[in-house]
Amino acid sequence: MEVILYEPQIPQNTGNIIRTCSVTNTSLTLVKPLGFSLSEKNLRRAGLDYHHGVEIQTIDDLEVYLKNCDQNFYFLSSHAKKTYSDIEYTENDVLIFGSESFGLDPKFLRMYEDRFITIPMTQKSRCLNLSNCVSIVLYESLRQQNFMHLL
Repeated sequence: MEVILYEPQIPQNTGNIIRTCSVTNTSLTLVKPLGFSLSEKNLRRAGLDYHHGVEIQTIDDLEVYLKNCDQNFYFLSSHAKKTYSDIEYTENDVLIFGSESFGLDPKFLRMYEDRFITIPMTQKSRCLNLSNCVSIVLYESLRQQNFMHLL
């Protein structure tokens, strides 16, 4: 599995996601620009010492990355019609999450509408915390695969 964070803004969220990726053996890709430095104290504190066990890469252009991607990928968005639990995940899937402040660039919805999924929430809700969203969807994927590479 791979998690991609599109232009993340909050170091504590990314630190928590690094920790989740570490305990699930999931790689992490960060799309620039980042709203923080990868050496920032808050990032290190939230991720504790887990960042050493996670494959982390940064990229400049998500569109180019996806054109060269030979894996299934899904975008998480409140604009999607399908829920995350409607997907049959595989161990090579890529989960893409938008920025805490701005979400995903609308061009991705136009280009890949059929690959957008959502986490159901009440109508009055704005959104869930980014690190919670990653955990929810990643663990659903792993559950569907019987946690085979974790046990």
